[in-house]
Amino acid sequence: MKKEYVVKSIDSAPDGAPYVIVSLSSIKDLKEGSQNTPSPFGAPKVMGFTNMNDMMKDLNKMMSGMGGLGMQSGITQLKLEMHEYKDLGLSVGDKVYLELSKAESLGV
Repeated sequence: MKKEYVVKSIDSAPDGAPYVIVSLSSIKDLKEGSQNTPSPFGAPKVMGFTNMNDMMKDLNKMMSGMGGLGMQSGITQLKLEMHEYKDLGLSVGDKVYLELSKAESLGV
């Protein structure tokens, strides 16, 4: 299986280790998102509330949409060692392909 992605962000390791976290967003998600927002990398969504009860009911939904507080939906993240990152020469906005295949196992 081969999928097409766009590099959304490149972050250093949170613990200072010699690796980077590359966040990928699928082309399909970007195309669907661009119909709703002018920016291809999405824009923050604003939730409106008519009363405090509605706000409390939707607090989980609101918090999950904030970047950095949890796993963002529609994002694939890869952990690359520094030499892999330098060899690839990735930058934000680059189109990349991720290919997955299942290893053939012989025996049990």
